[in-house]
Amino acid sequence: MLGTAAILTAVGVAILILRWLKKPKVSGGTKSMSLAKYGRFSYYDLLHSTDNYRDSNLVGKGSFGSVYKGILSDDTVVAIKVFNLQVEGSLKSFDKECNVLKSLRHRNLTKVLGSCSNPDFKALVLKYMPNGNLEEWLYLHNNFLDLTQRVNILIDVACALEYLHYGYDTPVVHCDLKPTNILLDEDMVAHVSDFSIAKMFREGESILYTDTLATLGYIAPEYGSEGIVSTRIDVYSFGIVSMETFSRMKPSDDMFLGDLSLKSWVENSLPDALQVIDENLIRPEDEHFTDKLNCVILIMKLAVNCCRESPGERMNMKDVLVELKKIKQQLLLTASA
Repeated sequence: MLGTAAILTAVGVAILILRWLKKPKVSGGTKSMSLAKYGRFSYYDLLHSTDNYRDSNLVGKGSFGSVYKGILSDDTVVAIKVFNLQVEGSLKSFDKECNVLKSLRHRNLTKVLGSCSNPDFKALVLKYMPNGNLEEWLYLHNNFLDLTQRVNILIDVACALEYLHYGYDTPVVHCDLKPTNILLDEDMVAHVSDFSIAKMFREGESILYTDTLATLGYIAPEYGSEGIVSTRIDVYSFGIVSMETFSRMKPSDDMFLGDLSLKSWVENSLPDALQVIDENLIRPEDEHFTDKLNCVILIMKLAVNCCRESPGERMNMKDVLVELKKIKQQLLLTASA
């Protein structure tokens, strides 16, 4: 009896092993979902998704690499940021973005899906933003942002910066806020992107010193001249971006020479400011023109207060966000009147 039982047990185990071995292979689509879930992508996954990094899939270039549109095997559309390892600092930039983005979660920050890290190839896989970036919407002729959309974008960016400065265990400073780093999703919600030179503070730190790698025109004075990093350099950049968003003038425009800058041009226009506002945004013949103008003037004043020369005199992002929401509420009341 015992011998028969042992034989039956052995046969049963053998059948279970055979069934397990005959399980179907994981399909390509399931593989992609699994990869996305665990954040691991192979070089060949990304090569295939971009059609060998075809030029038609190139959506942008930065200091450390290029961004391509890709389609995974499950038809998920993604953005693939490929780092040019021939550029000095690109490897450090890749590590920095990985460390920052894996730690942060906010609806107004770029969502990272995973990465590919081989000795000779580094890439980040990000959620794709179908509406491009803020700069494209400000300057391409076939694009236009109305007053409410521009206010909403600033609020989205302010929400992201408030989270970076106050919502994580220690402050995170973006260090390179500008229109090309503000991406827009299918609902025109703004997402702050590119954390390649961001700084994560340690416990108890409020100021760091570093090399200046950010974009001219958006850099706070103390960051540009001395490499001093604090949350207030993001506030300064936010102020410049706000001025640009409502004037449709780049800080690098040819008209800004010598002592004349975008900041001084806007500041000198106050309290009226009509002459510096994007002429397509509001017109004297528009309904509720005065109320709309007052809202933009409030934003320009807010922007100037973000760009004070002394970091200690600048607003913080908590207060900036509160004021922007008040302005939006005023705008909504005007529209419903």
